Amino acid sequence: MRLDGSVALVTGASSGIGAATATALAGAGVRLLLAGRDEARLAKVAGRTGGVALGCDLAAAGGAAALARRALSSASGGIDILVNNAGLGWAGPLGEIPADKVTELTTVNLAAPMELTRQLVPGMIERGRGGVVFVSSIAGVTGVRGEAVYAATKAGLAAFAESLRYEVRGHGVAVTVIVPAVIDTPFFSRRGRPYARARPAPVPAGRVAAAIVSALEHERPMVYVPGWMRIPAWLHGAAPGTFRALAARFGDPGY
Repeated sequence: MRLDGSVALVTGASSGIGAATATALAGAGVRLLLAGRDEARLAKVAGRTGGVALGCDLAAAGGAAALARRALSSASGGIDILVNNAGLGWAGPLGEIPADKVTELTTVNLAAPMELTRQLVPGMIERGRGGVVFVSSIAGVTGVRGEAVYAATKAGLAAFAESLRYEVRGHGVAVTVIVPAVIDTPFFSRRGRPYARARPAPVPAGRVAAAIVSALEHERPMVYVPGWMRIPAWLHGAAPGTFRALAARFGDPGY
């Protein structure tokens, strides 16, 4: 897909992967619509990338639909790229997560990307070009101890993306799932438990942003960041018993 001159909506753009993605896409000549809850930080990202800041709360009722309407009204020629990056985490035993937090995670991580995609993809199909990116997580592939709800939302996102890929085949719309492992962003402090493992070591958000740009350009269906994470993902799918035995011996998956 040619990026120069395209219009992209990036969610969760006020920090972390979203902010890094905004910078990378701007460098590729993409015009940006940037969505996020922290309007002060979002304005700074928009200022340095030449984007339009669209403050929003995807956890609010109707938040995703309202964002889609604002984005479409801000892009006279339509939106060519949707980067579904906004996401929330929560760490701890399943019995301790509050019910409202379960709702918040499923709304922001899964329902909002589905609604934004539902509203924006028809226009891409009509124009015969577009790209949709879903920022998932290795947790959605292998499962993660202490983050069952988060992992479930990310697994659902991947299944949604796979189904959508079949639906838009032949219409010029590419669908990509980005599967990051541990990324050096504020995510871990916000989820309520800092990252404390020695491995895998956190990688910079810019590395994920570069993967997103490359995946859009080359219309790749799935990209792991870092790339070696496809090995445990493959083992989990090909030999789940072996994967679980190794996890039990060397430590349950937990991030």
